[in-house]
Amino acid sequence: MENLSAEPSAKVMSYKEWALTIFISSLPLIGFIMLLIWAFGDEANNHKKNWAKGSLLLALIALIFVFFFLFVFGGIAMLAALNN
Repeated sequence: MENLSAEPSAKVMSYKEWALTIFISSLPLIGFIMLLIWAFGDEANNHKKNWAKGSLLLALIALIFVFFFLFVFGGIAMLAALNN
C-alpha cells in the first residue's frame, strides 16, 4: 500500500482540468497513450494518476470480457456452421 503521508497537500484538480482530462482520454489512440503516461509517469497529479490506473484496469477487464464472449459465442457459431 502506498504511503499517503508522503504528500499531504496534493493539488485538487478543478472541474475544467477534469473535463479536459476526460476529453483527452476519450480520444481513440491518443487517449490510451495519455492514460499510460498519466498512470505511470512521475509528473501527473496523484488524483489523475489513480484515476488513469483505474481507467486502464476497467478497460482491461472489459477487453477480457469481450474476448471471452467472442471465443465462447464465436466457437458455438463455428460448431453450428460445421454441422450444417
